[in-house]
Amino acid sequence: MHTQARFYVLISTLVLAGLVLAMPRQSAKGQGTEATGLLTGTVYDHQEQLVADARVTLQPPGDTEPLAETRTQADGRYALSVPQSLPDQLTVRILREHFEPVVMVLDAATIQSLQAGQPVVLPDTVLARQITASFWIATLVFIGMLLLIAFGKLHNTLAALLGMSVIFAVSYLGRPISDELFIFDFRGALRYVDWNVIFLIMGMMIVIAVVERTGMFQWLAFAAYRVSRGRIWLLMLILMMVTGVASAALDNVTTMLLMTPITVQIALALGITPLALLIPEVLASNVAGISTLIGTPTNILIGSYAKLSFTDFLTNLTPGVLLAMVGLMIYTQLVYRSDLRASDAGGVSSLMMEKLAERARITEPDHLKKAGIVGAFMLILFIAGDAIHLIPAVTALMGATALLVWIQPDIEEMIEAVDWTTLVFFIGLFIVVGAVQEVGLISVIADAIGQFVGSNLLLAVIVVTWFSALLSTVIANIPFTAAMLPVVGYLTVTVPGAQSKVLFYCLSVGSAMGGNGSLIGASANMVTSGISERAGYPMSYAYFFKKGFPALLITVSLATLWLIFHFLIQNPATP
Repeated sequence: MHTQARFYVLISTLVLAGLVLAMPRQSAKGQGTEATGLLTGTVYDHQEQLVADARVTLQPPGDTEPLAETRTQADGRYALSVPQSLPDQLTVRILREHFEPVVMVLDAATIQSLQAGQPVVLPDTVLARQITASFWIATLVFIGMLLLIAFGKLHNTLAALLGMSVIFAVSYLGRPISDELFIFDFRGALRYVDWNVIFLIMGMMIVIAVVERTGMFQWLAFAAYRVSRGRIWLLMLILMMVTGVASAALDNVTTMLLMTPITVQIALALGITPLALLIPEVLASNVAGISTLIGTPTNILIGSYAKLSFTDFLTNLTPGVLLAMVGLMIYTQLVYRSDLRASDAGGVSSLMMEKLAERARITEPDHLKKAGIVGAFMLILFIAGDAIHLIPAVTALMGATALLVWIQPDIEEMIEAVDWTTLVFFIGLFIVVGAVQEVGLISVIADAIGQFVGSNLLLAVIVVTWFSALLSTVIANIPFTAAMLPVVGYLTVTVPGAQSKVLFYCLSVGSAMGGNGSLIGASANMVTSGISERAGYPMSYAYFFKKGFPALLITVSLATLWLIFHFLIQNPATP
């Protein structure tokens, strides 16, 4: 019961945190019963992005206390309620960490309007970025976190926690020394945590935990062998298709966790190296998962940020994914043709078949049936939820709750099934990426890419897709995607024709398919490698790169052609 209580306390805490973030904040100064005038405006940065939490004050002459003050809201707007009696000279000051301060001197007509109790709307204010010591500190912390993850010096979650802790330590301990060391406080950091992503992943983990215990995926892998009737080339294709469909319905990490053990057993029974089946499976998993919102962690991030629905991914990316899958299947048949030929003469003994069949047995058919019913309703809500403004996170939580109430499993087992380590990783990652966004590094990157692509949408599509794909081979695609979202958001606004959100789909394709380029490129690769190594068949970085990087070139090229055809030729957006 103690564990169950902790579980509900954690959920309540996360919900309250989201509600706190959604609450508008405004100072009460100058908003008493005497306030009559209203001074409003909007604050942007130089990339036309709204600036929240900027301090806006109405100042009389001299260095005195402000007559009124407030802070800009999430939409960049502010509203100052000014007192009844005003001097004949007034200035409005706008201050925000990491930006140059702005001072606006109000003219006589504006002051007279305020004195008469009339509302006044000031022109939009554009804040210029200010590069301080905090910029370089946050940048170094972010790069350090990426290096720790890339070279495996620390666990991903520990690397993210370390980065987050350094950010907070510098902000809180450094600010008394110099304001230039301040990055953001705890409340400011929470603004960058995407709770939609956290709850969506948590809900899907619970649903997947129930399905996993039924033996469904082990049965599918064994059924694939029986359908192939010992023809290994066909078995490979079937396993790739099963893995691809499962990755689109669940997620690629979970799919490989479930598929890898039984695949290793089948490969050993056939007398071939398990890598000949595992590499094609994980490549297919990273490619096919792109077709749905929940198929890859990167899509979950992109969907939440860009407000893309389950249907958006399904309709806009599935044809390109199928085209890439065809190219991937042809490639894997060619690259593993010697392994496939060597196994043609082999077979599986009846005793081994019995052992495989026993391992792949459906253990809880009643639970599987209930999970199938709940899953069908969840799929309907994922597809139709956008029409009623039902976000995927809520659908996942409702589905997980309904399944738990219907099946009533051991709640402690369900808590253990949720990968809290991954959720903590995402929270730490959001905060570290939020730090470099706060200090302006993301703006610098966005400016550089924006200047390079200019107003050429075709060039923007190619750059975002291939930049994402190639960098995802050296940087884990989850933190890379999180960092690139504001950049793509800026390009979507500034590049003519990009309002179709094509560049977000380019980021999806590049980051997920780019994960096939190296062993550290995607979490599914690392999971598969770990299980394979425990079975006695290590998957080295060099071996994976040799097989995976050509697959990256083939699949990304085919998907890029689809994106160009679909968004620039078939459905061109009006600039």
